[in-house]
Amino acid sequence: MMYPFITLSDETLITHSHLIEADGEKVVEVHFERPIFGGFDMARCSLPSYEWIMRDGYSDDEIAVFERMCREGAHIFYKYAELGGADVADTVIAENMEALRELAKL
Repeated sequence: MMYPFITLSDETLITHSHLIEADGEKVVEVHFERPIFGGFDMARCSLPSYEWIMRDGYSDDEIAVFERMCREGAHIFYKYAELGGADVADTVIAENMEALRELAKL
């Protein structure tokens, strides 16, 4: 299941998965998707390895920004994944407002 996280000014929607147990490791996938004529640009990063498991349409510079967002926001993605998404986690948002502001600056 994917949970909505935020929509950027270029209409890129960032979502994240639920907490996935894989080989004894807790994994969260962060998905980036932007509408374009005839489809979508897409990219997906697997945490904690930061491996790009899907990438189509985004430039290297955009991917670098997304990777920085994943690295600097990993703790937030994990918290939301564990709680069932941002809609369920209003209290977590309040607790992490400063970190969210920093991510928005990227």
